Order: sequence, then C-alpha cells, then structure tokens
Amino acid sequence: MQADPGDLIRRQDSGHVALITLNDPGKLNALSLAMLDRLQAELAVIAKDPAVRVVILAGAGKAFCAGHDLREMQAARNATDGGAAAFADLFTRCARLMLAITALPQPVIAQVHGIATAAGCQLVASCDLAVAAENTRFGVNGVNIGLFCSTPMVALTRNIPRKAAFEMLTTGEFIDAPRAQSLGLINRIATDDLATETMTLAQTIAAKRTAVVRMGKAAFYAQAEMDLAAAYAHTGAVMVDNLALPETGEGIAAFIEKRKPDWRD
Repeated sequence: MQADPGDLIRRQDSGHVALITLNDPGKLNALSLAMLDRLQAELAVIAKDPAVRVVILAGAGKAFCAGHDLREMQAARNATDGGAAAFADLFTRCARLMLAITALPQPVIAQVHGIATAAGCQLVASCDLAVAAENTRFGVNGVNIGLFCSTPMVALTRNIPRKAAFEMLTTGEFIDAPRAQSLGLINRIATDDLATETMTLAQTIAAKRTAVVRMGKAAFYAQAEMDLAAAYAHTGAVMVDNLALPETGEGIAAFIEKRKPDWRD
C-alpha cells in the first residue's frame, strides 16, 4: 500500500526546535521521490521560519532510513530509455535535498535508530550533527546488489576518513554506533532515551543566539571548501560581522562583568 504523500513526514515543534519525522515505516522510511519532495518542501518552509532555531530529523518505526526506494527504481526500468531519465531525476532531487540541509540556516540533528543504509546513511552524513541509539547500524551497502553507493559517498567522505569510507563502500559491511562515533559519522550515542538525549542537544543549541549560530553554520561550510589562506580571510570577515552585532557586545560585557547577558528574547 502506498503511503499518502501528505503523511510521509510529520512535524512537531517544541519551543524553538522542529522535529521532522520520516513517516513511511512500512518501507523503512525509504527516500522515494515523494519523500524527497516532501522533505524538500518542509525544509523550505523551516528556512523562512524565524521561530525555529534547530531541526531534528528522525524516522518512524523500526529504522531511521533504508535509502532509496528500490521497488520504485526498479519500476523505472520499464521506460523506453531503461530508466535513465528517471534515475537522473532521482539523484538530482536527492542531491538537492542534501545540499538544502547544509544550506539551511538552522542546525540539523539526525536522530538515528535501527539502520541508516545507503542514501539513509548519506542523510545522516549530510546533517550537521547526529545522535544514535546504541544498537544502530550504518552502511553504504549498495555494492551488495551491484550498485556502488557513489552519491552517498560524497557526504560520507566528508565525514569520515577516506580509507574507512572506501572499506564501507567496497565491502558493503555495516558498522555499529561505537564505530560510527569513533570515525566521526555521529556525535553521540544515546545511553538512555534517544529522543530525550537528542532534544537535550537541540535545546542546548537553540538557547544560543540565533543570528550567531546561523552565521557560524554558513561560515563553517563555506570555509571547508576553501584553501587555508582563503578560509582565514573569509572567517576573519565573518568574525568582524559577528562582533558588530549588539548581542555580541552585550555577551562580552556580561562575561567581563561576571553576570548573565541581558538578552531579552
């Protein structure tokens, strides 16, 4: 049974944190075309919402996300071009979503449980932060069915060491949460309640100055693509802009005077 596209994601706001839940558990929250479009649309709404300071991305059911919808991909082969146009469209939409996460003004935290495989692992790697349940497994295992995870490796190789990424890509083997944390794919392993621990991290970030965090996230990704000298020049200019903010002046004054900042919002 096909899930209603309108129900493919759920959004629930708690204070300044928006929780987006992938809601197609029967397909292990596969990134179908409809799922990609719904996520893209919701992120576009959130990007313009000044009340949202942090986003959590989670999955309903027993898994975070099992990657692309293989049945949908297989059906595309029936086209006269063997599915080439459909596949190109799929990966274009997927790349657009991953880039939108990076470009989103708000930090995005992946709340991961069960499995995160192929494009699902790509989704974790594309988020700014990730918290995982202790029994979570991660894999870019397309090679096991004859499909090398070339697009997932873009995000993966920007998160973990190259040799570790290449081993995952060529063996199709899963790694557990402790290994994922040691490699840098995830930040934390939830030892108690996953949702609670993820929300605690989100609220910690949401309590910071919104303009500062947004400025910092943009600078973080911009400088990562530059050579060393250009990165220092860029971030130096960002620091100047940051210091010009009235809230920064108040924050520094409060620190020097050993008091809490008078931030009224």
